[in-house]
Amino acid sequence: MLFSRCPFPSRARQCFHALKSIKRDCLPSLHKAGWASTATVPRITTHYTIHPRDKDKRWEGVNMERFAEEADVVIVGGGPAGLSAAIRLKQLAAEQGKEIRVCLVEKASQIGAHTLSGACLEPRSLEELFPDWKERGAPLHTPVTEDKFGILTKKYRIPVPILPGLPMVNHGNYIVRLGHFVRWLGEQAEALGVELYPGYAAAEVLFHEDGSVKGIATNDVGIQKDGAPKATFERGLELHAKVTVFAEGCHGHLAKQLYTKYNLREKCQAQSYGIGLKELWTIDEKKWKPGRVEHTVGWPLDRHTYGGSFLYHLNEGEPLVALGFVVGLDYQNPYLNPFREFQRWKHHPTIAPTLEGGKRIAYGARALNEGGLQSIPKLTFPGGLLIGCSPGLMNVPKIKGTHTAMKSGMLASEAIFNQLTNENLQSKTIGPDFAQLKPAKDCTPIEYPKPDGKISFDLLSSVALSGTNHEHDQPAHLTLKDDSIPVSRNLAMFDGPEQRFCPAGVYEYIPLETGEGSRLQINAQNCVHCKTCDIKDPSQNINWVVPEGGGGPAYNGM
Repeated sequence: MLFSRCPFPSRARQCFHALKSIKRDCLPSLHKAGWASTATVPRITTHYTIHPRDKDKRWEGVNMERFAEEADVVIVGGGPAGLSAAIRLKQLAAEQGKEIRVCLVEKASQIGAHTLSGACLEPRSLEELFPDWKERGAPLHTPVTEDKFGILTKKYRIPVPILPGLPMVNHGNYIVRLGHFVRWLGEQAEALGVELYPGYAAAEVLFHEDGSVKGIATNDVGIQKDGAPKATFERGLELHAKVTVFAEGCHGHLAKQLYTKYNLREKCQAQSYGIGLKELWTIDEKKWKPGRVEHTVGWPLDRHTYGGSFLYHLNEGEPLVALGFVVGLDYQNPYLNPFREFQRWKHHPTIAPTLEGGKRIAYGARALNEGGLQSIPKLTFPGGLLIGCSPGLMNVPKIKGTHTAMKSGMLASEAIFNQLTNENLQSKTIGPDFAQLKPAKDCTPIEYPKPDGKISFDLLSSVALSGTNHEHDQPAHLTLKDDSIPVSRNLAMFDGPEQRFCPAGVYEYIPLETGEGSRLQINAQNCVHCKTCDIKDPSQNINWVVPEGGGGPAYNGM
């Protein structure tokens, strides 16, 4: 297991075991928590990043010592980029007979459990990393056999030919369940000696006195929802490294801090984003076309809103399809609801026949980068670097990012290894998406059809399929810089768009008990960690931070 390879001092090992022993609720609760926004604004956010504990008398006398571990390289994030970086470092070390300690922390309870993508994988980077990937049993079972693209009107589909040489040609690619592929990468990494720590969320960047990155600290556990310490409170662990690699995925919460501290976005345009919503279905075998890849643009979105769909037929031993819908987060109408646009799309006359008689088995959502080359920030800074989707290394014309994420991790590791083995290393836009929303008074509300429960569904039943679960009694990790802003600005000016752009029903405006006015309610336990709220909030008042490690969705091959 993980700890058998990790020569921790006994006290640090006890700290890790104590953290692991804290149990989480078995069932996700839809408990609602919120306070009224009145003339005197009650507190909504209780997280210590907003309300420091050194000013809270409830924390007086609590032992805040953290144990520290030393590694050569610490990697934050167990996705394709982070795991490829870890694997390549260990490969290089083995080739040259060097000992390098590589530790990787991942906030999901299991490697791959927070991974969500289409996904159509270009295998070039995999072939470089493991030329014998087929013999190793990599879960690439569905080579692309058919490529289709179309423009949808309300009732019709206009076919568009995919000519050789165009970025969207998928010949030679594979349709995969990316979570399963990431889990396999984790197995390869662990076999090479990488120390994997799933269920440990990196909550804080640590710095040397000279301002260079020193490492990270995992999050504290055992904190009540109101911000007070529980009897089971445990400090997180510090992981110090010569180099810290940030591979958090799109819109990483630590990367945001690094952009500001080191001014990494000084010479690039603002990143732009989309929200991708996805479902897995089993369908009638007669309608199943293993290897078929379909993409569409157009309906139900209007000409002012960027987006599109995918429908992939997997060959995994059963008639399985992966389908999804992406909406650019630079949309203008605050009444737009990405989840309901997705549900409406499934009723198109060219889509619904594939799903009729089938069964939906999974749901999830995640933000994705769409800015392209001009939005990539500076990737390096004293003591660390950014890789993968965290800085936005997605090939937008190809609609693919897994192979570029993997390649970025491999290139980073080659550079890191050369520096480590030198033995003298010293640690040392266009308008953003949130600014695009128009005031509600300038927009027309959108009437969405009622879900039929067969092809389209309501939100809460969808969230239940994601397996999302968080410890109930902890401060909400959706923090507000100012608790008054949601009602005074977002609701007043934009009619509360967070209650629509969130694909998990985290944000609700509900009437005050007095019957006059509304208050924001944050249902943090529903959060699927898509990061959309942090991106699209028109007031930039929401700051997404990590909850206790292991919390969040439990995707199975999404």
